[in-house]
Amino acid sequence: MDEKITTFLDSGLLEKYLIGTTNASETLQVEAFISKYPEVQNAYNTLQFNLEVVAKSNAVEAPKEILNSVFEELDDKPVINLSTFQKYKSWYKIGVAACVASIIFAGSTFMFYTQNQKLSDYNKRLNDENQVVVDEIFDLRSDIEKNNRKLDAVMQQFIKLNDPETYKYIIQGNSRAKELKTVAYINPRKKTSMIDVVSLPELPEEQCYQIWAELQGKMVSLGILTEEDRQLRAIPYTENALALNITVEPKGGNTIATLDNSVAHISLQ
Repeated sequence: MDEKITTFLDSGLLEKYLIGTTNASETLQVEAFISKYPEVQNAYNTLQFNLEVVAKSNAVEAPKEILNSVFEELDDKPVINLSTFQKYKSWYKIGVAACVASIIFAGSTFMFYTQNQKLSDYNKRLNDENQVVVDEIFDLRSDIEKNNRKLDAVMQQFIKLNDPETYKYIIQGNSRAKELKTVAYINPRKKTSMIDVVSLPELPEEQCYQIWAELQGKMVSLGILTEEDRQLRAIPYTENALALNITVEPKGGNTIATLDNSVAHISLQ
């Protein structure tokens, strides 16, 4: 091989020309060698091929929707007429350079897209976690408020039970309901009444227990008693009541006491 050609190939100008980093004088020199010496033309073609292989091996495929958007955007842009390339510049060089630029652009775009997607997913998870914490705090506050209300109710009942003017009446069942036991708490001064269902014998499904306040000549219903009411609860206060009666009535209660079905009675006088 001619020493002049060898010196040129060793200078690195051909590689610089391939990637577009030569100045004007260097470009003219390279193109002159390519057009004049087949050995330089072959070396140039080999470098082009190798560059293309390297570019493809390092390429990152961008999401189709991003590339489609880019192509649609390019389709909308007017075509710019370029001046005729210098006669020695190969169209293949332009194609490879464009390919490399496109790959770099696609890779960068995909990288930013991936990073943004990860950031979006992270923010979503963070928002979801924050919402869970907010919901848990809300539920906790709600539970605390409910417990406070229950505690207040218990304290009020405790105060009423410990009032010196609250009278306690133990109501036990007769021979018809020996296991029946309830406790009534009545405060005439504060006009409050409470009852604690301790035990109620089981009844047929179509019957229930009903408690009554006995007045002069009539019976006033104070409500229905059930096993589910085995806790201290308020019942209507009846002024001047003479006694309390518990009777067995049809399911749902009765408007008139069935005294023949009385299972418990206690005098309040």
